[in-house]
This record gives sequence, structure tokens and C-alpha cells, in this order.
Amino acid sequence: MTISETITAVVGRFRWPLLLGGGVLFGLTVIFPQIGLLEWVALIPSLAVLLVYAPDPTVKLRRLYGMGFGFSMAFLLVNFHWFLYMYPLDFAGMSRPASAVVVGVAWIGLSFFQAVGMAVLFPLTGLALRGRWLSRHTVLHPVLVAMMWTVLEWWWAHSGWSGVPWARLSLGQAHLIPLLQSAYLFGAYGITFLIVAVNGLLCHLLLHPSRRVLCGAVAAGLFVGNLGFGFARMATVPDGTGTVVAAAIQGNKSSLEYWSAGTMDAVMDTYTELTREAVAEGATLILWPETGIPANIDRNQRVREWVTGLAEECEVTILAGFLTRVREGSTQDYNSIVAVLPDGSIHETVYNKRNPVPFGEFVPFRKLVMTLVPPLAEISTLSDDIPAGEDSEVFDLTLGAVGPLICFDSIYEVNARDSIRNGAELITVSTNDSWFQDSRGVWMHHAQSRLRAIETGRYVVRSAVTGVSSVITPTGETVDLLDPLERGYVLSEVEMRNEVTPYTVIGDVLVYLMIAGGAAAVLGSVAERLWERRAKRHKSA
Repeated sequence: MTISETITAVVGRFRWPLLLGGGVLFGLTVIFPQIGLLEWVALIPSLAVLLVYAPDPTVKLRRLYGMGFGFSMAFLLVNFHWFLYMYPLDFAGMSRPASAVVVGVAWIGLSFFQAVGMAVLFPLTGLALRGRWLSRHTVLHPVLVAMMWTVLEWWWAHSGWSGVPWARLSLGQAHLIPLLQSAYLFGAYGITFLIVAVNGLLCHLLLHPSRRVLCGAVAAGLFVGNLGFGFARMATVPDGTGTVVAAAIQGNKSSLEYWSAGTMDAVMDTYTELTREAVAEGATLILWPETGIPANIDRNQRVREWVTGLAEECEVTILAGFLTRVREGSTQDYNSIVAVLPDGSIHETVYNKRNPVPFGEFVPFRKLVMTLVPPLAEISTLSDDIPAGEDSEVFDLTLGAVGPLICFDSIYEVNARDSIRNGAELITVSTNDSWFQDSRGVWMHHAQSRLRAIETGRYVVRSAVTGVSSVITPTGETVDLLDPLERGYVLSEVEMRNEVTPYTVIGDVLVYLMIAGGAAAVLGSVAERLWERRAKRHKSA
């Protein structure tokens, strides 16, 4: 028995441990970037199963789907584990048993929901690889799998609330900044393609030792080339057009805690004190987090007078997260960022959150959820759903053009890209994140802002209610950072920049090409099978 046959036999015998164990291991490399180098090989066990079974015409597609679902659940359960940190849901007035049910349903349910779509990767790969041309050129199989996974990540970001682009493979490289720099060219999707392609080529090398030189050389070339580009890009970042001293406030009052009039007074005192301290250190732009004080600035005159008076007293611009009125007479509120100017006025531009959080700010299929799992709808303590903002507003300030994002907005690259195309010279991210407490979830969310900085070539100033707050350079490095569950602020001089990155210009063209290539492979294979069946019917007739 040859080495290739031995490995194939082992894969066949241990396919489920390889699939599930590989899914868990790969998920861990995404949530723990400290082991980010392992991500470039961690997918090999699961890919070995896929690359052995997918090209085999005797393996039914529904069996491939089952394998894909098992792998996807293992991978996603690891990535969404942070739901467990929300227990108990005291802020929603739930009992401990009800909280356990809701947290379990949210964790397992979201993983299940996304796994249903992610699992399609396996049968689609099977369809494509069984075509005549690809079946003869097995060295291209890893490339096709990398294309399919990349398209999957893109689909998560463009399929509405049902697809959350949380488990991006590029997050696993958050501590390996040079390896992230290719996002400057093709966005986070280019990094995803490289990671899966390298894993696939190394897997193919094991399954087909005769091609070890070719596969090893291409895998090494992709990794080293990406690393080399990263170092080159980090050494050649152009200067900005001017500088601003920016500070991001972290009040550290969790939304999981009980709020009262007294609590709000205490938090207002905290934001006042921290803002004054930051201004005393030279800050001219202050960023507050998403709804750090959960009040509607259009309805609450006391809060309005407080924030405008503070900006005027300190002679500073404050970008503050508040609720704002959708329209006169409406009970609905937008989740917004308003700019309070040094003269105490409020800028006419208001940014409204474009991606409200499912079950946090709105309940999908509210009536159905209320019927089947009522406690799940109670996670959102709001009586009305928060509508999504429609535009990428940019604050045209005397300091420069600032493009704000709120919370989940920062995990959808199109929002930051739109801000740059609308003239933003600096990106700000105001978020809550207290739901994550100090879990890996808060760091995963923070890593998304690093990607947005590299993709857009902009500094990112990030303010979170309980952390992580930071200042991020255009190469994704943090120049100041405040850990979760700490009170304080980050402060740094940031550049206003008008650089146009390749990704800002071309967007997701690379993904569109992958969609076209994958569709051609799948449809071509299906057409071949239909033609063969027709030929057989004619021959038997």
C-alpha cells in the first residue's frame, strides 16, 4: 500500500474525528490570535476528509452535506461561545432557568442557523470536483475550496441578519499584523482565500506525495509572498494631511447592570470627569461609546443641555452615542452618533446605525419568536425595534471629515468603505460590547476594527462602554488600548488621511471573480451529468 493509499484509508476510518476535531481546532485559531500561525495548517484534518470524499462520485451529495454540517457546527460553536458570558440575563428581568434557555438557544441556535448554510460548501465542492476537467486536475482542488470558503464569508456579510460575518478567518491573524496587510489590496476576503488555499495545498501534498514539490512551493510562495508584502506595506505608509489629538472614553458601566435615575447621574459624572481629563491632556476630539448613556437626546432636555454644556465648557468636539427620534410623534428611536461642537451646538448631520443587532435591537420574525421562544424576544428590552439607518453619513468638521460607525457596523466592510468614498479622513467606532464582558468575543469584535483600518488606510478611534477602547493605525497596529472592564480613556495623536486604497476602489471584485469561477465549475459539472444521463436514455431507447 502506497503512502497516499494509507493516508486515504486513515481519513476514511477517522473521518468524523478529523471533521469535528478539525472544526474545533480551526475555530480556536480564529478566536485566539495568539496561536494565529497554527491557522495556516489547522484546517488540514477537515480538508483531508473533504478532498477525499468530495471527488468520489459514489458518495451521495446529502452525505457530503451531513459532513459539512458536522464540521460547520463544531467550527461555529467555538466562535459563538461568548453567548455563555451573557448568563444570567438579570438586566432583562429573567429567572435563572429562563436565562439558561435563552443563552443556550442563542448560542446553539445561531450556530445551527449559520451551519445550515455553511454546510452547502461540501456538496457544492463535490459537484464541482466531479466535473471531467477538475477531476483530472486535482492540484486545483485546494484552490476551488479556498474560493468556495471566501464566497461563503462574503455571503455572510451580504445576506442580511441571517448571516453574521463574525467568524472571519482573518481575525486569527490579529496578532500577526504583517500577514493582515493584503487586506489593503483585496479586503479581509483575500486573507481568507490565502489561509484556506495554503491549508488545502498542504493537505493535497499529504494525499498526493508525488506533487509535494509543486504544492509545497506554491503554499510557501503564497505565505511568504503575503508576509513580504505586509512588511513592505508597513514600511511605506504615506503621511496624512494633518493631525488631531483624539480620545476615546470608556465609562465601564455595563448595560447588563440595573439602570436608575441615580445610576444615570453617576455615569454622567463619570463621562464628564473623563472628558475633562482627556481635554486637559490636549484632546480636541472626544469619542463616546454607543448609548453609554441610554437616553434620547431629542426628548431628554436635561441630557441635551448637559452634553452641549460640557462641549462648550471644554471647547472640544464630542462624538456621542445617543438615541435619536425617528420622526416627530414616533415611538421608535434610531441608535445614533451626534456631533456636539465646541460652541455648544449640535451638527446637523446625524449618523444612524446601519446594522442593528438581531435580538438586541430588533427581533426578526417577532410574532413567531414570541410564540415559540418568548424569552428570546425579551433579550431586547426595547418595546419597539430600532430601525436601520440608510446612509453612510460623514461629519464635516473643522478638524476634518470623520466617518462614524456603531458596533456591528464595523464588522461589515461595506460601511467603512462607503464612509471613505464619501470623504472620511478618520474612522470612529462607538460600541457597547458590555454584553461580551471580558470574553474572547470582545477581542474578536475589536479585531474587526483592525481590518477596517487596513482596508481603508485610515486611523480608527474606538470607544466601548466596557472595552476594548483603542486607537488603531492604518496598518492595524494599536498605539493605545484600554482593556475590558476598566474605567478610563485612550488618547493619541491621529492623522487625517485621504489615501485611496486599492480595496476602497475595487471593492469585492476578487470575490465576484471567485463567484464566477465557482459557479462555472459547479454548473459545468451539473451540465455534464445531465448530458450523460440524456445520452444514456437515448442509447437505451
